[in-house]
Amino acid sequence: MFSLCSASSAPIRSANRLVPALAALARFKSTSSATSLKQRVEELIPEKAAEVKEVKQKYGDRVLGETTVNMAYGGMRGIKGMIWDTSLLDANEGIRFRGLSIPEVQEQLPKPKGASETTPEALFWLLLTGEVPTQEQAQSVTDELNARASLPDFVVDLIDRCPSTLHPMSQFSLAVNALQHDSLFAKAYHEGINRKNYWDPVYEDSLNLLAKLPLVASRIYRNVFKDGKHSSIDSTKDYSQNFANLLGYGENNEFADLMRLYLVIHSDHEGGNVSAHTTHLVGSALSDPYLSFAAGLNGLAGPLHGLANQEVLRWIMNMQKEIGTETPTEDQIRDYCWSTLNSGRVVPGYGHAVLRKTDPRYMAQREFALKHLPEDNLFKTVSTLYKVVPGVLTEHGKTKNPWPNVDAHSGVLLRHYGLVEQDFYTVLFGVSRAFGVLSQLVWDRALGFSIERPKSLTTEAIRKMFEKQ
Repeated sequence: MFSLCSASSAPIRSANRLVPALAALARFKSTSSATSLKQRVEELIPEKAAEVKEVKQKYGDRVLGETTVNMAYGGMRGIKGMIWDTSLLDANEGIRFRGLSIPEVQEQLPKPKGASETTPEALFWLLLTGEVPTQEQAQSVTDELNARASLPDFVVDLIDRCPSTLHPMSQFSLAVNALQHDSLFAKAYHEGINRKNYWDPVYEDSLNLLAKLPLVASRIYRNVFKDGKHSSIDSTKDYSQNFANLLGYGENNEFADLMRLYLVIHSDHEGGNVSAHTTHLVGSALSDPYLSFAAGLNGLAGPLHGLANQEVLRWIMNMQKEIGTETPTEDQIRDYCWSTLNSGRVVPGYGHAVLRKTDPRYMAQREFALKHLPEDNLFKTVSTLYKVVPGVLTEHGKTKNPWPNVDAHSGVLLRHYGLVEQDFYTVLFGVSRAFGVLSQLVWDRALGFSIERPKSLTTEAIRKMFEKQ
């Protein structure tokens, strides 16, 4: 009798658990008839503005968190002081794009026919609207970007005149700054546009910039590392397939899928990281999207931010060279890690300023590698590092998070498919990051966010403040 009752109640319990899950999923589904992304954003602006007004009225005088002297000296780490609606980084769960985890994004967002990964175009719809796009809506973004994908002749000439010794990130930033020549927001502001309409030309600039980035990035790559020959956009292909084609790797379907995965998972990581915060900060002065994003790129070019992935790959390859094998053992890796730490250096690709677990972006790339390149020697080494390094760092005792971050894996995947030029890796990161920071920039202007101007103190002022107490 007991077992019969238990069995009959099981479907009820399962259904009860399913209802909240379905309700949570439903909030990401659009009920709008809008067919274009811009139209949907325009519909959402009054709703979002009302929400911001309500939150400010209800909670405007509430305290977000405590700020300490150590935070001020430590690069403002952990200070809650800005709004970034497109993504949120949780210390235990990792990044969520508009509430969706990376596995949920991979599962729910539409994919091109024949592809196993979703696209940055589909993610862009999600970031701007908070809604999972239909296949048709995602395709509309693809079509829009393809239609805008061209470069002014003077920008082409500028890139082609750069010496090959100029770092690809410097060339990338230079080209984006030059594209500002055609900024619609800058023109509209000069002509006296109403501030309520700022978002419109910022949206147009953002779409134009996103459309041109693969052409800029690939031209730099082909000029610096290859034969200087260039192809064009295929209007029938998605953003990542076109980017793969432009780089010269488009015939490999796996590489195109890797580009889709790479561009999606590197796109946004809430607002406090250097590239996102810089774009937001410069944009708050009403600089147009080109100037704002170029500033973000200059931050991304730093070795503590976007250059980290190539630092990881160099460290791994140096380890293989010094040990004398492409497949070092766990003991050899453990000894090399201790040698690195004892010399006052860090093991690159491990630890994170916010996360306290393995980065979900690392896991997404690991799953891709297990599916497509399980026998790659470099991937085997990365897998062994995943087994060994957390234990070494835990024993070392100076790392709050001993687990790998996204940079511990991305270079290995790129190298497997032949893209071995490490100085170009941060340019790929920059193309991806544009989707996140430009999404938020549109909303910054749509909601009329203020210029960013935190209060600074001198060391002497801090000393006097606490001496009085």
